[in-house]
Amino acid sequence: MLVGRERERRRLDALLAGARLGQSGVLVISGEAGIGKTTLLDDVRGRTSDMRLLGVTGTEGERDLPFAGLAQLVRLTEVDLSELPGPQAEALGIALAIRKGRNADRFAVGAGLLSLLTARSEDRPICLLIDDAHLIDRPTQDALLFAARRLLADAVCMIIACRAGEPCRLADSALPALVLLGIDAAATREILRAEDRPFSPRLVERVVELSLGNPLAIRELAADPSALTDRPAGFPQRLPDTLSEVYARRAADLQPDVLLAARCAAVAGEDLAVVTRTCRNVGITVSSLDQAVDAGLVVVDGARVKFRHPLIRSAFYATAPPAIRRQLHAAVAEALEGEADRRLWHLSEATLGPDEAVAAGMEQVADRAAGRAAYAVAATAADRAAALSPRAADRARRLSSAATWAWRGGEIERARGLLADALQLGPGREVASRALHLWGVIAARSGAIDEARDVLLEAATDAADPVNALASLAEAVNCCFYLGDVATAVEIAATIVPELERASDVRARARGSIAAGCARILAGLDGSELIKAGLRFVAERPEHDPDLASWTVVGALFLRDSRTGRALLDAVVADRRAHSAVGELPHLLFHVARDRAAGDRWDRAAADYGEAIGLARELGQRTELAASLAGLAWLEARQGRAVARVHAEEALELCRPSSIHVMEIWAQLALADLAYGDGEVAAAAGAYQGVADRLDELGLRDVDLSPEPELVECRLRLGQPAGAGELATRYAHRAEAKGQPWALARAARLAALLAVDADLDERFGRALALHAATLDVFETARTQLLYGSRLRRARRRVDARQVLASALETFVGLGAEPWARAAADELAATGATVVRPDEDPTSRLTARELQIAVLLSEGRTTREAAGALFVSPKTVEYHLRNIYAKLGIASRSELAGHLARR
Repeated sequence: MLVGRERERRRLDALLAGARLGQSGVLVISGEAGIGKTTLLDDVRGRTSDMRLLGVTGTEGERDLPFAGLAQLVRLTEVDLSELPGPQAEALGIALAIRKGRNADRFAVGAGLLSLLTARSEDRPICLLIDDAHLIDRPTQDALLFAARRLLADAVCMIIACRAGEPCRLADSALPALVLLGIDAAATREILRAEDRPFSPRLVERVVELSLGNPLAIRELAADPSALTDRPAGFPQRLPDTLSEVYARRAADLQPDVLLAARCAAVAGEDLAVVTRTCRNVGITVSSLDQAVDAGLVVVDGARVKFRHPLIRSAFYATAPPAIRRQLHAAVAEALEGEADRRLWHLSEATLGPDEAVAAGMEQVADRAAGRAAYAVAATAADRAAALSPRAADRARRLSSAATWAWRGGEIERARGLLADALQLGPGREVASRALHLWGVIAARSGAIDEARDVLLEAATDAADPVNALASLAEAVNCCFYLGDVATAVEIAATIVPELERASDVRARARGSIAAGCARILAGLDGSELIKAGLRFVAERPEHDPDLASWTVVGALFLRDSRTGRALLDAVVADRRAHSAVGELPHLLFHVARDRAAGDRWDRAAADYGEAIGLARELGQRTELAASLAGLAWLEARQGRAVARVHAEEALELCRPSSIHVMEIWAQLALADLAYGDGEVAAAAGAYQGVADRLDELGLRDVDLSPEPELVECRLRLGQPAGAGELATRYAHRAEAKGQPWALARAARLAALLAVDADLDERFGRALALHAATLDVFETARTQLLYGSRLRRARRRVDARQVLASALETFVGLGAEPWARAAADELAATGATVVRPDEDPTSRLTARELQIAVLLSEGRTTREAAGALFVSPKTVEYHLRNIYAKLGIASRSELAGHLARR
């Protein structure tokens, strides 16, 4: 009977109605034990006859079994898998032990679940009911969370119930939530009346007082009057402690054999056959459970043994002395047949003190779980193996492995704690090196960049193998890039170069070569040949290597020319998308977006930045979040969008406490560019000077970061030419030292800007020729704008028109509105008739809409776009309708034409 839950029922009814109409919905219901979560789900279950119902209930016995909850929820077969995209099918198949294999990506499992649910909902709405979610294994929780965050326009609703105060990934997320509180006094009295038992008014009020509106407590307290008189009036105790004590008293009242049989069931789980064998192993018969059944504590349903409430099971287990608990776990281990991992889990709980045989077995359990992408389970198993290890060296190694699995499962703080425990044991060099390397990687992704650099350098020093040393040194260079620590980067590069010949592994040589080249470029030196050599190593490999994906993108970006490495960028990202490697995407998308923003695909760059920001927030990758926010702000500033300030300020809030200096520079450049585009030249000059001073303070010599060309322009516009020639000369020397066309073109533009009228064509012609070797059409158009402006002032209006018209066309196509206005003004001043560009409606698209618009305009199908973005085809169609409305178009061909014109 459901009493006093009208408000909650209305909310759940709305969720069901939405799913029936093709509008997805998710709700997490949390509350204390017995508050009525399961009753609410049962009530929903009775109203879903027209829907496909999928359900799973978490249990203590399966919370450490990889994907036990997912297997119960979806019950897949090989036929079902064949209908999913290949990598997702493979990941789900391995996770659920339907297919053989290893190293499934945990995000690919979540993407596979999403694809499965949305596909199954096409012919009939789906309702997922997840009860006791806090007891569901962590890998299943992660898969459910991945899917829940992406449900939007499909006939799917997901209702999740979990106990308040218990760790639960689904409850800790930002999913819509409902906190279930106790029912009111009137509803409490209604439940008591339905019990059809005489209660004195005083006892009724004691139930109201002690139960706090908890329906289960109301019934249990009414059934056990002694619980109502044990405590003085005015001192109610919060649940579930009161309820646990009720169950503990009932357990103590049972006959010894009945109590032992109930405890066997509490440890063995729901399988009646296993419970029967466990009882036999401790010298009793399973029929001893009958009294517990009669007492309303246990229910035997077919081949399953269930406790009427999880608290009952907890009470039986918690009140057992430790020696009895160990005896019961040993009996269960003996009773299990053909379930090696479960048997080892119970053996580990039955073991008192170190035992290498059991520890080695648990290490194998961890390895098998990790192979199925059940990283949280793997971390727990490896941690248990470490606790049982007799030797300190084995304990340290297993703790380090546990930390690796915790990190891959997204449990950052847990991984840190495990690594700290491992390092305290004084492990050997290789174990210490691997542990320190992981510590450094975690710190780098979490925003502690300076700590990461130091730890990674220590890891490289401890490494006996050149391959491991190069891996740590390369990551340390990456930290130096974010920190703007040029001096250390150059020292590391000097260490890397001799190590390249010692390393036999091609991947290590590629990573090290690219890192060393990037370090030299940061210092204003020529590192292009090292980067190109590293990219050649990558190109020689027959298929995309996930270990090299990010370095491939970084190397191509640092070269900044149109000839080297660009073909690899899209291929690398597409490969990682195809494998649903979501955790790698924020880092990759940031670099790819930066590359596109330095070319002619600003729409695609904005889409990539938007996706990277969303994923980085979801995954807790603070460093990548700061990077993409800064990059997006820089792009938006050039488009004249006020939101650039919001993104730049958030980036600065992340960068400053974490010493992410390069992204701090980019965010400050964005604010300077925004001021310049708005015509606030004096403010822009001050901001550019501040950036230049900060670069000098950090010792960052990479000429590509320098705002000196913009600073010279500002000073000339303000009528302050003093020192402009000196700045231009210094910039030219640094550009020549790097030797790459992007900076050389900007240096040539400065020289042309300061040239006399007679030299305009030669000087600007040289700058434009250098621009032609890059993909940065914005910089080309800026040079054309300055060239046309000088030509107009030299009274060469006809010559100026052609150059200015080309600049205007480029700015309009990019959506660089302030620059388009400036070019239009200059062109009008030549006497030409100018059609002023309207506001680009593309700027009104959300980040997700822009991503979908770009993918569809490039010829991808709805299903292909959905797969790339880890959403459903119907979600793509939902966003597409909004895109059409905002752009005033009605077809994909019009969409492609609109973006092509831009």
